[in-house]
Amino acid sequence: MSYDKELIIHKLERWDRFITNYHLPDWDSIPDLGLYMDQVVVLLVQYLSFIPSIPGGKESFVTSSAINNYVRLKIMPAPVKRKYYRVHIAYLIMILTMKQSISISDVQKILPADSSEDCVRSVYEAYSEKFRQLALFFNQQVQSAATDIRTPSGNEEGAVGRLVIECGLIAGFSKILAEKLIRLCDADTEAVLAAEQPHE
Repeated sequence: MSYDKELIIHKLERWDRFITNYHLPDWDSIPDLGLYMDQVVVLLVQYLSFIPSIPGGKESFVTSSAINNYVRLKIMPAPVKRKYYRVHIAYLIMILTMKQSISISDVQKILPADSSEDCVRSVYEAYSEKFRQLALFFNQQVQSAATDIRTPSGNEEGAVGRLVIECGLIAGFSKILAEKLIRLCDADTEAVLAAEQPHE
C-alpha cells in the first residue's frame, strides 16, 4: 500500500484537534421539543460527525429505517405521536456510538430498558464523561504511535501500516473483552468458573 505522508500527517493533526475539542452534547443542550424523524437524523449526523458514512458513502451511518428498528427491538422507547424527545436522542447517541464496536444485540443488553427520564439522564451523563475520557486517552496513544510517521526515516509507509495495525488490534481486543463481559450478565457463576478449570 502506498501512502502520501503529508496527507497522513494532515489527517492525524486534524484528528488530534477534533478529538481534543470534541464531546457529546450535554443533556440540557439536546432538544426536547419533539422532533420528526428527518430532523432527528440531521441532528444525529451533526452530533456524531466523526462516524463515517457506510462504505461507498451512499448512506449515512444513521437512517430512519435503523431508528425504527431500534424502536421495534425495544432498544429505545417509542416516539410519542411520531415525535422524538431528549430521551430518544440520548438513547440514539449511545446506541450509534456503541454499535461502532459491539453488536446491536449486545448494545441492547447494556442500555437500561423502559427507564425513567432521570435514570436515562444519569446513564447518559456518565456515558458522555467516559466517552470523553477514553477519546482523549485513545488520541494520546495514536499521537504517540504516530511519532514515527512525522519523523523522517524513509520508512513512513511502514509506520502508517503499524499505526493501522495498532488501531485495529486495540479495537479487536476491546471488542472481545466487551463481549466476554456482556456474556457474564445473568451467567451461572459456578458453571463459568467450573468451565475455566483445567481438565485432568
